[in-house]
Amino acid sequence: MKIITLHKPIATEKLYNHIKDQLNPLFRKQRQSDLEFLVENTPEGIKILQPEFYDGPLYTIAVQDDELWITRNENYVDDVNSVTIESILNLLFDDLSGKLGTDLVEEG
Repeated sequence: MKIITLHKPIATEKLYNHIKDQLNPLFRKQRQSDLEFLVENTPEGIKILQPEFYDGPLYTIAVQDDELWITRNENYVDDVNSVTIESILNLLFDDLSGKLGTDLVEEG
């Protein structure tokens, strides 16, 4: 799990909407691919899935006040789509931090 801080609290719904609205357009632009990802807001966290190609969620993001607890599917760590999504998520998290940046609190 990776934990990052946004330096200000965020509502799960706001994070969910931002990812849902931005992930696929940014992915298409970056990868020049028509692959679409599902973004679901579940009790466990925000899940990013593509059930046609991947078993289970690629990412699960739980909001803990000003921290995001990010679990990445260990089966697809080196997958180019997963790496692209991580890059996009980092940009989206920076947007939501109010341009204060993000800090890695823990990775393991």
